[in-house]
Amino acid sequence: MNKVRAAITAVGGYVPPDLITNADLEKMVDTSDEWITSRTGIKERHILKGEGKGTSDMMYQAVMEMMEKNNIDPLEIDFIVCSTITGDLVFPATANILADKIGAKNAWGFDLSAACSGFLYGMEVASKMVESGKYKKVLLVGGDKMSSIIDYTDRNTCIIFGEGVGCVLLEPDEEGYGVQDSILHSDGSGRLYLHQKAGGSANPPTHETIDAREHYVYQEGKTVFKFAVTNMAEVTANVLARNNMTGEDVNWLIAHQANLRIIDATAQRINLPEEKVLVNIHRYGNTTNGTLPLLLSDFESKFKKGDNLILSTFGGGFTWGAMWLKWAYDPK
Repeated sequence: MNKVRAAITAVGGYVPPDLITNADLEKMVDTSDEWITSRTGIKERHILKGEGKGTSDMMYQAVMEMMEKNNIDPLEIDFIVCSTITGDLVFPATANILADKIGAKNAWGFDLSAACSGFLYGMEVASKMVESGKYKKVLLVGGDKMSSIIDYTDRNTCIIFGEGVGCVLLEPDEEGYGVQDSILHSDGSGRLYLHQKAGGSANPPTHETIDAREHYVYQEGKTVFKFAVTNMAEVTANVLARNNMTGEDVNWLIAHQANLRIIDATAQRINLPEEKVLVNIHRYGNTTNGTLPLLLSDFESKFKKGDNLILSTFGGGFTWGAMWLKWAYDPK
């Protein structure tokens, strides 16, 4: 019997309609379009507006679009992972809420929190569930409502983040397609440089933490940038080396969209030409857990059956990793 691998068989994506452009940010903080673009590559970012709207509302839109496009019955989905750091509630899990909204009555699942690496970590978890033989249709959704934890008076962070969601369906494959290999890492000492100060059990919400604006993303940009440039590029090179591959064997680089310079450094590390590097950071900014699946959704029509895709990411915590997968279907 051939080895069972987890292959992506469908993708979907959603970004809310409202925008914050660099011109808008010029009116909010001391910055400029030129400064933002030259340092990050970002031109605009989408923002979810509306009273009571949460991450699951965007996830619902992405998943429904995917299911309708691919004639997927929600009753056939048997496992759901939601990669997010901005779940609708502290509990229950956003995966539970999403299952109810899409009608996946036969599924169970949970949320996975690994900052910007959450979707790649989720791919590892979801693929192993498929490989176990017990689960046939696994839904993995990644995305965040970052505006709920961004301080729009802090120019170090508000220029970076937008929001959006992407999703994939993973199914068993015995023809050699799907997830081939991965290398994942974490280093908890990185929490000092990128975190949310209050809101957890160690520092629960109080009037004092709210007044001190501690429920927003805190980032020491130079330290995070240096770490990301080095480690995201290194782990990407390592997953290729472990499989006796070079940049010539790679069809597409699917890199976390945090900063254009980090993406370029990763591509250069494996000698990958610009035309093989997929980028949408200029349109969305850093959507955290949404960047990788939104790339897959946006550029689905480019992928051909058998293409080698390298997924690469880093996130707060610190978390980082890379994955090699073989695309399982031709453009629809």
